[in-house]
Order: sequence, then structure tokens, then C-alpha cells
Amino acid sequence: MPTLSLVNFNLVSAAFGGFIVVFGLLSHLLKDGFYLGEALIPLLTGVWLSPAAANVIRPLDYAHGEEENLHAITLHFSRLVLCVQLVIVGVHLPSQYLRYNWKSLAWLLGPGMIGMWLSTSLLVWAMVPHLSFLHSLAIGACVTPTDPILSNAIVKGAFADQHIPKDLQRIIISESGANDGLGYPFLFIALYLIKYTGMGGEGQPGGVRLAMAYWFGEMWMYVIVLSVIYGLVVGLLASKLLHWAEDRKLVDRESYQIFAIAQGLFIVGTCGMIGTDEVLASFIAGNAFNYDNRFRTQTIDDSLQHTTDMLLNYAIFAWFGAVCPWSSFVHSGLVSIGRLIGLGVLVLLLRRIPIVYALHFQIRQIQGLQQCLITGFFGPIGVSAIFYLSVSLEFLGHVTVEGVVRDDAAILAEDIQVVVWFLVMCSIVGHGLSVPLGKLGLKFVGLIRSRRGKVKGCPEPEEFQESGIAELAPISQTNRSR
Repeated sequence: MPTLSLVNFNLVSAAFGGFIVVFGLLSHLLKDGFYLGEALIPLLTGVWLSPAAANVIRPLDYAHGEEENLHAITLHFSRLVLCVQLVIVGVHLPSQYLRYNWKSLAWLLGPGMIGMWLSTSLLVWAMVPHLSFLHSLAIGACVTPTDPILSNAIVKGAFADQHIPKDLQRIIISESGANDGLGYPFLFIALYLIKYTGMGGEGQPGGVRLAMAYWFGEMWMYVIVLSVIYGLVVGLLASKLLHWAEDRKLVDRESYQIFAIAQGLFIVGTCGMIGTDEVLASFIAGNAFNYDNRFRTQTIDDSLQHTTDMLLNYAIFAWFGAVCPWSSFVHSGLVSIGRLIGLGVLVLLLRRIPIVYALHFQIRQIQGLQQCLITGFFGPIGVSAIFYLSVSLEFLGHVTVEGVVRDDAAILAEDIQVVVWFLVMCSIVGHGLSVPLGKLGLKFVGLIRSRRGKVKGCPEPEEFQESGIAELAPISQTNRSR
């Protein structure tokens, strides 16, 4: 007799497939009508399906009830998503983009990242009680990189096409791709110092000298420099091999389209084996792969890469909604929810806008105050922050004294989870709603001005069309008028 089989695989497949079907039916309305990104709705769906609500997605079951296994799943899932998507980002930038725009990127990736790191760390240090500045530097490093997925709210879709110049879109997405992989030095200078100087270096002798030796030697020379070289070699070699096969008609269309995605998977695995920075290597490989613009121009109208990108977005943010430690925001005992909310607001406003304003005179793609504010605000915190959080937890688990995690490392592990997860949620909600709320506010202002004009006997809305308010008309109406 047939029975209902409510095993985890069946439940997750049905829930995830059902979500994609329902969201797909309304996707044009939600994305191009309400300007909602690809993160907020999957996140809310994950929350609804989590153990705290419908109990359909049960992350601890998949991790055999072990928190450590759950962190490992989240780490490797984040690695996979970041690497595949950063190869795609690199491929879709114009040929040799990094070569011709290195000065602007150098300002954003050098002083820009340092400014974001220090400002966030100072805010965390000020808002979280009993937290040392060294610990706040580790937390700040996790949320320093900007997220290429959440950045899509202003670099893809109807809003970007109408309001964001192409040059600005490209510099935002290239910065988010590059700085995702450059978060390691910021994180590990804090982690190495904590390991070798915290609590007098108990259980981990060596002091500042050994910490700096590891930071310069292992982190910069092995992790960063090697990943750049490796990504460059893989990208160029893959491009040459693909063009060789294409010229001899050895590769079919489907395999050609999926080649960039396969590169991302290859880099995840190989960099993971040798212990270098797969995230940075993936972005460099994507740029090198498209050095002659041949692959980009031949796949520009294909949807396979964008569809894969979309499915990964849905999956990772639904997973985040299910695994996020929501109860710890209220019951952690480390910091009150009021302080967390205050920290979230301050980070959204002060983490990036001041430093971008200070640097925008040196960045030719940022023209004027409005573009400066857009670039400064839209530096969202997302998958890369959870990736670095997971890396931190793995590292801190090995800071031990006689086989037991040292007290300061255990405290930081608890603090970093609460703060980073909360800031990620603030960014997803804040950046996910900022565009639709901004458009709604502008429409409201336009309506008020229109009514005032009628009362004073002013001309009808033609004058507002000239001032740009007409751009706020619904997309369908705009298309009909054209």
C-alpha cells in the first residue's frame, strides 16, 4: 500500500522546485516592476521553510546533528557559488577590462578596502560591549568585501538600464568580484595576531614575529600571489584549448556555453586541494579566459550562464534563510538586539559611503555626487561575508590549549557568528528594498509636485517629464509610449 515518504530529499526537492515555479511565474513583475533583487525573496522563503517555521529544510539533519558539519556545508556551498559566479562575472566584463581600468580598481581595492575594514571594525568595537579591537578587526574583515550577487540590483535589470551608466555598472561589479578574493589578508592579519598573541600566546607560542611571518609569507605570497598566477594560467589555457577545439569543430554548442561554469568548478576543486584563494583565482580566470572577447561576443545572447547564476542565487540565499541563527540575535547574551540594529544601520551608512566619497575624485567612472552616493551605498554584504565567517570558525577551532579551544577563540567564534550573520541579513533586506523604496519615494514626490502645479495653475506634467520624473512611469507604459 502506498505511503507518504517525507524524507529530507523529497521535501527539499518539492519545496525548492515549487518556489522556483511560483517565483518564476511572477519574476518579471517582481524584478522589473517592483525592482526586487534575487536575494530577498529566496531568503524569506528559506526562513519560512526553516526549522523555526514550516520545518521543511532541516539543516542540522543534513549535518548529522553537528554544528561543525553545518559550518563546513555552508563554507563549501559558499565556495561553489562564489567561484562559479565570479568566473561568469569575469567573462562578461569587456576584453582586458582589468588592464585598462587598473587605476580605478587600485583606488577601490587599496584605500577603499582599508577604509571599509577600519570603519566597520571601529563601529563593531563601539557597539558590541566587551569586545577587543583586535577581535573587531576580524569581524570587520568578514564584511569588508562587497557581494557581486547583491550588487546585481544596480548592475542588472530595468533599474540599471534606466539609471546607471555602463561604465559605473562595470566598475561596481569588477570591484565586487576582485575584493571578494582579497578579504583574506584583512581577515588573517587579525586571526594570526589573535592566535599567537591572544592570552599571551597560550598554547600557540611565537608572538607577533611569527604572526607577521605567516601573514607575509603564507597569506600574501602563497594564497594571494599564487591564486592570481594560477587563475591567469587556467583562464588563458582554457581559452586557447576552447578556441583550438572550436576551430576544428570538435566542440558542440552546449559544451561551449557551459565551459566557463566548468572552469569555476575546476578552480574550486584544485585551489581547495592546494590551499590557495579559489575566489580570487576564479575572478582572474574569468577575465583571462575572455582576453580576446571571443567567448563573450559568441555567448552574449545565450541564457545558460545567467540561468545557472540565477539558480545558484536562489539556492544559496534560501539556505542562508534556513541556517541563519535567528534566535541568537535576541538571546546571545553578548549584545542586545537594540545595539545590533543600531550597528546594522550605522554599517549600511558609514562602512562605505565616506571612503567612496573621499576617493571618487580619483575614479573616472564615478561622475558627480549622485553616482558617488550610489556607488557608496551599494556595496552590499552577502555570500562572501558568510564564506569568510566560515573560514574564521574553521581557523578558530584550531586555536587550542591541550586539545581544547582557547577561551578567547571560543568567545570570538560566538561573537563573530552573531554580528556577521546580523549584518548580512541587514544588507540583504536594506539593499534589497532600497531600490523599490527609492522609486516609490520619487513617485510620491512627483505626485506631490504635480498636485501643487495644478493648484497653482502650472502646466501639466510635461515639465516633470523634462526633469526626469517621467522615467518613473511603469515599464509597460514606457514601452507602449515608445
